[in-house]
Amino acid sequence: MTITEPPPFEPSKIELNSVTDSKIIAVSLYSTRAEITRLFKFEVKTGQNQVHIAGLPNVLETESLRVEGRGAATIHDVTVSMAKGEHIPTSSPKLSELLSQREKTANALARCEKALTSLEQYLGSLTVQHLEVSHLDKVLEQYDSTGGRLDVKKTELTEELRRLDAEISDERVLIAVPHENSKLRMQAAIGVFADSEGAVEIALIYAVPNATWTAFYDIRVDMDTKEDPVTLIYKAAIKQNTGESWDDVPLQLETSTPTFGLGVPTLSPWNLSVYQPPPPMQMQRAVKSARKSRSFALPSMPALPLASAALLGGEDEYQLPEMRYEDASVTSKGNVSATFRVPGLVTIPCDGDAHNFTIVQLSLKAAMSWVSVPKMDAKTHLNARITNASEYTLLAGSASVYVDGSFISRSDVPAVSPQESFDCPLGLDPSIRITYHPVLKTRSQSGFYTKTVTHVFSQRITVHNTKAVSIEHLKIVDQIPASQDSQIEVRLVNPALVLPSEGGAGTSKRASVMLKSQPQAPVVNVANGIVAQWDGTDESAVDIDTLGRDRKLNWVCAVPAQGKINLALEWEVTAPARVHVVGL
Repeated sequence: MTITEPPPFEPSKIELNSVTDSKIIAVSLYSTRAEITRLFKFEVKTGQNQVHIAGLPNVLETESLRVEGRGAATIHDVTVSMAKGEHIPTSSPKLSELLSQREKTANALARCEKALTSLEQYLGSLTVQHLEVSHLDKVLEQYDSTGGRLDVKKTELTEELRRLDAEISDERVLIAVPHENSKLRMQAAIGVFADSEGAVEIALIYAVPNATWTAFYDIRVDMDTKEDPVTLIYKAAIKQNTGESWDDVPLQLETSTPTFGLGVPTLSPWNLSVYQPPPPMQMQRAVKSARKSRSFALPSMPALPLASAALLGGEDEYQLPEMRYEDASVTSKGNVSATFRVPGLVTIPCDGDAHNFTIVQLSLKAAMSWVSVPKMDAKTHLNARITNASEYTLLAGSASVYVDGSFISRSDVPAVSPQESFDCPLGLDPSIRITYHPVLKTRSQSGFYTKTVTHVFSQRITVHNTKAVSIEHLKIVDQIPASQDSQIEVRLVNPALVLPSEGGAGTSKRASVMLKSQPQAPVVNVANGIVAQWDGTDESAVDIDTLGRDRKLNWVCAVPAQGKINLALEWEVTAPARVHVVGL
């Protein structure tokens, strides 16, 4: 009895190209890479189908590829490979035609030059014996006519040859240009088993590098607006050079950064022991060995560079600083991450250029403040304390700052979570004029047996607000000297601030003290709308016990429109008469 085996089963083969047979339906863009979702729709036959997808980007991260399907079919296996390199042509029909024309033109030019040479030789061979004088005129006329015709032909052929050479060069450059799909040579093979014939959908989801986005901002400040004076335009600069063009795609911007193989670091044991010097015999052997090795050192061995010597524990105390790497990732301080969806569909070509999109425009509250250090510079700096009252997480990025429609400066915005605040410098405000008057000095001496010298210094500062509106928070920063020797005593007279370590804020004849809840920072009311304090008092994370140690103080002032205020700083320096004080 003969057993007939069934014929071998050949799976149905389906050839697809990612550029022409699919559409990008989602792009999630991270700070250093993008996740692409491509959707393919095609017909399958009952049974096994082998789907071959070509035209995927070369930079596709194969470990990230996953396949999802919809329809009456089952995905069996997925393999990814790089297509073999295409044969780069070295010729073309046009190039062959141009080369043929050039050869014909070159031959014609050679014949023309040979004819001119023969004409010259013929004229030179004529003698009196072979040519009668009566025929000389006719011969010269024919020579001139024939030579002129050949000269014109030679010029035309030379120009034609030059033109053909230029066209041949251009055609060879055109042939050498890689095809547009040279960056799309990755391919995927997917086994699909279909229960029945019909249409199915397969989505390829994969990650690609060479795609980035960074945040940047336009900050516009209207000084005449009291309610929400700051308009912040949140923008994204997107670059991609993945090999494929993103045409009419929904774009989602992610603030998180994918990590690979990242774990919690572990601490190695930290042991302490007593140093045990080696025995004398071992030390002598070590010295002899070192001398011997130096005597047999290769003379051509170059000296270690400074950085290498430092790494090997060289004796030079100077070491080059370690290189720093800029961290490209941004972590949201509110939630773990935030996601922004760009409105509508966007198109981002594969060109590596920055394409800018607006995420949102926000109206934010801000507290304006002015600060000046007139001892160093009488200019007044304007600053805005902006509160992010929106639901958007602001990533770190650069900002172009405009005040009343005029470009002021470029600044950096830190990472800011919702309801968090950040400082934004707004440049100089020339309408606040500060005069730092010359310091007045007096000297007195006291004591009979132990003589002491007291120097009294008085500094006056005048502030003029030329604005038509009042300002509420102007900070003037100054300092008094700090003693570095117990023989020198420095005492602040006016304003009557004391150090927290000396009993906190006290009262004086010159000013009253504003009491605060414990622990207290010394604050003195100098006049109506003017408060004196140690510099740093109004900072949130300040250690009160450290206030005043650097002897820096400031006045926080409210200045009326078109008004002037005067600030006074007075201090005493006392030292023995025999001591020469340096720095006064």
